[in-house]
Order: sequence, then structure tokens, then C-alpha cells
Amino acid sequence: MTRQEHIDFHAIPIIDLAKAKTDPKQLPALARELFQACCESGFFYLVGHGISEDLQARLERVSHEFFAWDEHRKMQLKMELGGPAWRGYFPLGGELTSGKADAKEGLYLGTELDARDPRVQAGWPMHGPNLFPDIPDFRDTVLEYIHVVTALGHRVMELVSMSLALPPDYFYEHFTKDPLILFRIFHYPPDPDPEHSETWGVGEHTDYGLLTILKQDDCGGLEVKSKDRWIEAPPIPQAFVCNIGDMLERMTGGLYRSTPHRVRNRSGRERYSFPLFFDPGFSVPMRAIPQLEGLQTERYQRWDEADVHSFTGTYGDYLLTKVGRVFPDLKKTRAP
Repeated sequence: MTRQEHIDFHAIPIIDLAKAKTDPKQLPALARELFQACCESGFFYLVGHGISEDLQARLERVSHEFFAWDEHRKMQLKMELGGPAWRGYFPLGGELTSGKADAKEGLYLGTELDARDPRVQAGWPMHGPNLFPDIPDFRDTVLEYIHVVTALGHRVMELVSMSLALPPDYFYEHFTKDPLILFRIFHYPPDPDPEHSETWGVGEHTDYGLLTILKQDDCGGLEVKSKDRWIEAPPIPQAFVCNIGDMLERMTGGLYRSTPHRVRNRSGRERYSFPLFFDPGFSVPMRAIPQLEGLQTERYQRWDEADVHSFTGTYGDYLLTKVGRVFPDLKKTRAP
């Protein structure tokens, strides 16, 4: 297995999971499509996923209702109240990317765990109860959405395993039996001067873990870096935008790359996005996949000058080093 040249791609490929549902013999072909996508762009659209349109519409409805609240009311759910669980609301400009405030506000959510859960009792960061707004159907809709999209994440990672000529359950057995699931609802106000503004909804960055499954609305604004230029990732109805993260780059020895991306809302409308991060278990050690350890990949300069391949430790260790840069005011904690 050899790594392809990091090419100047022109579009993000579309992978249709429905092909394998109607004909399981299509799985190897889908795995090859995924291999090419992960080598070339690190991004792909996912269609034929089977996530209910009604559920997605309900998620949008309750999210719009929450962000229509005034600032004082939303701050009753501020992230500081979530403690080490890292849940709750942050206001416009409350999240940083590369040290600069983002032009967005958001609600941080994740797998719902009560006080009896051993991980919560042990004080694990990123584990605990959510802070839900008092909106009818909000809690049930979010938890249902997290559940079904997490199941979709397991399906995609089976394809990722196959794309690397590994057993379909490889990632499940070694990294994602108990995945860390973090879910975000982001609201981007319209840019008042989209032609001249240098303000970004989210600045250039890569994601931290394995796989991001993003539901975006019809406003557009997501851009992906293609070598020395940026291309748009326009919305496709009922499609998710997926991308791989730093730890999948780490595991594959650079065969698959975590690609920089950014967001600017030029639509003149309120923009909403719904990323779910399907990541390794918090306490799972990060390492290269043994079958790929001898892989020779070209050297390249990451956008942040970091070397993910030199990282040692658990996924929680990696994540917590990043969290402090995004939310410097949150109390720093350490992985178990």
C-alpha cells in the first residue's frame, strides 16, 4: 500500500451507502471509493445513510428555537455550569480558533451519562450529563439524533477498516468500542460585510479525532483546503459532510490526512450546522496501525506546524491539550 500524492482536488466525492444496503457485494467498491477520498481530500459527502428526514427537521426546529432566546436566557446554560463534562452554551466570540474569536455561538452536547456512571464518578473530563434548554422535545430529539448518528459512525468506520485492508471490526475492537461522542449545534449570524470582512465563523483548523459527521443547512460557507487553494463544500440535500481527523492521520502514518477547513457565513442569513465527532475512546492509547507502521509518506508542513505522528498517550490526553486553546478560561483537567 502506497500513499498517493496530496493532489490539488477540485471537488469533494460522494459516497452512497445505499449501494451496499441493496447489494452487499458493493462494499469492496465503496471501500475503494473511501480510500481514494481519504487519501486525496480527507473529505466526502455521505448519502444513502438512512437518517430520518423528520428527525433532522425536528433537530433544526428545536435548535432555531433555542438560539432565538435572548443572551441572558441562553447564558443560564453556560459551559462553566457543565464542569468537567464540557457541556453547555458559549456566546458569540466565546470559542477561539488559532487564538482568534470565532463569529459563532454554540451549544456543546454529547453522550448522556448520569452521576452513577463509573466514568462520571471517576471524574473523567468530557463525560457527564448534558445541559438541555427547557424546550419541548429538545432533549429527546438531540439524544435520538446522537444515537442514530453514532450508529452511522460505526458503519463508516467499518468501511474505513476495509479501505485499509483490515477486518471490518478493526477500529471497533481497538479504538471505538466505547467511542467519545461529542455533538455541537452552532449558530453563525450573517456577516454584515461579506465582501470585505476578514471575520471567520471558524478559522482554519483540523478536527482532533477519527471522524466528523456534519449536517449543514442550505446556507453554505464551508471551505476545504486543496493544496494551495480553498474549495467550497456546498450543501447537498440530505447529505452529510464527513472528514477525518488528526488521530486517523496518526493511526495511518499519514496515508489519510486531516484536512484543514474553515467557515464564513456569506449567505446573508442565519447559518446552522450540526457536527457530531465520532472519536476514539477517551482512555484508549493512540498508536499507529501495525500493518501501516512501515508506510513511507512524504513530509509536509501542517497548517499548525504540529507533528501528530510524534504524539504518545491516550486520546483524552491529546484532546485536553487542544481544549485549553479553544476555551482557555475553562479549568484544565487531565485524562485518567
